[in-house]
Amino acid sequence: MAGINGLQGVVRKTVNDDLQSNIWDPQHMDKIVPSLLFNLQSGEGTESPGQESPAELTERCFRELLGRAAYGNIKNAVTPVLMHLDNHSLWEGKTFAVRCFKIIMYSIQSQHSHLVIQQLLGHLDANSKNSATVRAGIVEVLLEAAAIASSGSVGPTVLEVFNTLLRQLRLSVDYELTGSYDASGNIGIKIIKTHEERQLQEAVIRTIGSFANTLPTYQRSEVMLFIMGKIPVPGVHPALTNAGSGGCEGTRMIQIMLLKSLVQVTTGFQTTNMLTALPNSFLEPLLSFSLMEDPEVRLLVLTILLSVIDRHDNTPKFSSISIISDISVLKLKVDKCSRQDNLFMKKHAQQLYRHIYLACKEQSSGPQHFETLYTLLALISMELANEEVVVDLIRLALALQELAQTNEESLSVYNRCAVHALSAAYLNLICQLTTVPTFCQHIHEVIEMRQKEVPFLLPEDVFIENPK
Repeated sequence: MAGINGLQGVVRKTVNDDLQSNIWDPQHMDKIVPSLLFNLQSGEGTESPGQESPAELTERCFRELLGRAAYGNIKNAVTPVLMHLDNHSLWEGKTFAVRCFKIIMYSIQSQHSHLVIQQLLGHLDANSKNSATVRAGIVEVLLEAAAIASSGSVGPTVLEVFNTLLRQLRLSVDYELTGSYDASGNIGIKIIKTHEERQLQEAVIRTIGSFANTLPTYQRSEVMLFIMGKIPVPGVHPALTNAGSGGCEGTRMIQIMLLKSLVQVTTGFQTTNMLTALPNSFLEPLLSFSLMEDPEVRLLVLTILLSVIDRHDNTPKFSSISIISDISVLKLKVDKCSRQDNLFMKKHAQQLYRHIYLACKEQSSGPQHFETLYTLLALISMELANEEVVVDLIRLALALQELAQTNEESLSVYNRCAVHALSAAYLNLICQLTTVPTFCQHIHEVIEMRQKEVPFLLPEDVFIENPK
């Protein structure tokens, strides 16, 4: 306790003493900070009621020190923390590392948050060839730091933050595929564990989402474009076809990881102007991925579209396809289509319809794909529909029905039933949104007839665990 009190005295003397300038020098910080961290760690779980424990006093002293750190001193205060966590292998446990950086983030002045984040990113890069558990520990700390950091505190180099995280994602995929930290493919001393790399990848993706949540809409749009530019397109990125990157499997894994990152970035994305949210440079490559054979890639693309288009949180209301006799129970939020939305649909509607139609033709589409396509159709109807769009959407639903009837594409029996069920559910929804009496009556009559004679063409019989 006496030693900690002594350190606290040294910290307090920095306010109006000659120590003020030189206490922040590395040679002093390298002694003070590790001492505090050692006491903080050794005092864990030793709290005694009624009096301040050594750990609590240490934490208070550490907070006081950090609170006094000026802009130019942050690096000198944080570097010994990183070194201590390295030297004592404390990243792998995560708990203590997270605790340390929570103290740091809450204690420093908020405008300095980005300096800590940049140091952590630099440290992550420096540990690129360390074990997945160490990298995952640093990423976990970054995740917590991003959650604490105030909006915009990622700093001036926003894209650099995401570039570092995406680079780590790419490296992890390479390590997983090659089984080595050595780019030449030689078997390294360290054994790479696939499950640890996977956990790291998921942690990086979550962290990307956490950072995105701190950004204003315009910067989030930039990040979306930035990530999209990193997604490899087969044939366009020949480097991905070599053996070192795992060939086709490497390309596929990177595509999935980056699309998952985009899902995180677009979650909760709010925009008033769809033209700026989905510019050509983003929408076209995104839709091109919706035509890929890989069902997981296609599902991720649809999820991204839902996140961007849904501005009124209606998506959860369409989480499953069903025939809803009265859609008022859903309490849908519908706004009048704005001028910008009309322009967006004028420009991109046919492209969207085509991709929805082609997605229904995919043999590998499963229940989740059809449910997501239904949600997409529903959201377009509520977020982006004028009279012309409504007519086009009804035509699209009828075209899908015809696709299933003629079966020129040789769809499986299940997929034909699924397309019929999707069309029926959507027409039931759109007829209630448009409230044209004769149209509604016809749709309801057809649904009633199907319920009696061909229930397997309705969602309740198709989108179940074991369809007949």
